[in-house]
Amino acid sequence: MSTTPVRHTPSGTAARAAGWVAPLCWIAVLLDGFDLVVVGTVVPTLTEPEEFGLTGTGATAVITIGLVGMMIGALTIGTLTDVVGRRKALIGAVVSFSLFTLLCAFAPNAVVFGLLRFLAGLGLGGCLPTAIAMVNEFTRSGRSGRATTTIMTGYHVGAVATAALAIVVIPSLGWRWMFVIGAAPALVLVPLMVAKLPESASYLLTAGRRAEAEEVARRHGLQLEDPAAPGTPQAAGAGAGAAATVRSLFTGGYARNTLAIGVTSFMGLLLVYGLNNWLPTIMREAGYELGDSLAFLLVLNVGAIVGLLVAGTFADRVGARTAGMIWFASGAVFLALLSLRLPTAGLYVMCFLTGCFVFSAQVLVYAFTSANHPPQVRATALGWSAGAGRIGAIVGPVVTGALVTAGIAFPWGFYVFAVVGALGAVALSVTRAIRTAR
Repeated sequence: MSTTPVRHTPSGTAARAAGWVAPLCWIAVLLDGFDLVVVGTVVPTLTEPEEFGLTGTGATAVITIGLVGMMIGALTIGTLTDVVGRRKALIGAVVSFSLFTLLCAFAPNAVVFGLLRFLAGLGLGGCLPTAIAMVNEFTRSGRSGRATTTIMTGYHVGAVATAALAIVVIPSLGWRWMFVIGAAPALVLVPLMVAKLPESASYLLTAGRRAEAEEVARRHGLQLEDPAAPGTPQAAGAGAGAAATVRSLFTGGYARNTLAIGVTSFMGLLLVYGLNNWLPTIMREAGYELGDSLAFLLVLNVGAIVGLLVAGTFADRVGARTAGMIWFASGAVFLALLSLRLPTAGLYVMCFLTGCFVFSAQVLVYAFTSANHPPQVRATALGWSAGAGRIGAIVGPVVTGALVTAGIAFPWGFYVFAVVGALGAVALSVTRAIRTAR
């Protein structure tokens, strides 16, 4: 059985190599971005007595249970992707989270709503690492930073669209319509993925399907490399089974990076989910109206999109590790500045700059992970990075929720976030670059 990775040709086939992969994965990540902020937009409504009447503790539980599902999904689906294939895993993840997101619109109470959020989270957790792995395998070598940050713009386009929709939809139609709208794109996306999405040539090779791999390589302008040596991390993958694939992350010089990346992702997603789930509530505590609070969330994610476009190019020039450390440190500075009581216009600017650095920092962790792991274990590495990060995603809303319950989320929430950003920069500095065959 061959375990040959894929190398991209130096000819002008990069655009053709992406084909349908990049846009379909981008849309899948966009739907993940919807989920990033949708609960944050509806929680203020769900706390009202005529709805679920959630307390601060209840709101934290509703936010957290979905993140627990995402953590489990990232750890399991991310690993299984290297065993069953990128295509099946991604389509299954999209179908799963879209179905359960739709059912959230019909939840009769907070308990059912929380259960559906958990089930939706299982699919959501596996979507992101699978999409990033797939796009990187159809991207020319040396551009993994740009490829990763570009695909992640979909994440924040989804977040921006959701925040904008919430301003219009919730007051006029009610919070339930947010989940109907969030599930609807799957009606178009899933048939397109079934018809157009190819399987990864790297996965096909590790599965012993060389003829199919060569056909994918021919159609997408890819070139096959010599087989990896047996026993190396490159040799893990479909033929080795899930346990061996995971074990490879803790052997062959990868253990240090696996642990450091896990810590960094913990810090990064703590910031992403803590801010996106609680920023409107924190700003309301600070005395702003609901409309302004939702607008701050929108501006935060617009900043994320701009930051991603800049971060990818910067990472390809100086390396994702260096870029990530700079982005985490800069994010910490702007998070601390958000604690100041500024004029509304100044606060919008600060939210924009915070979004530019905070959210891009976590994406640069994914870029570093992707660039420093061979194709056969790339989705597993990304899945475990995202899974460790989801623990931070759980901790972030819990910590912020406790500060909200205590009535001190403004300004102390921003001080806590600033410290977390600084710790992210320190954790990423512990990693080291490992050259892999692309």
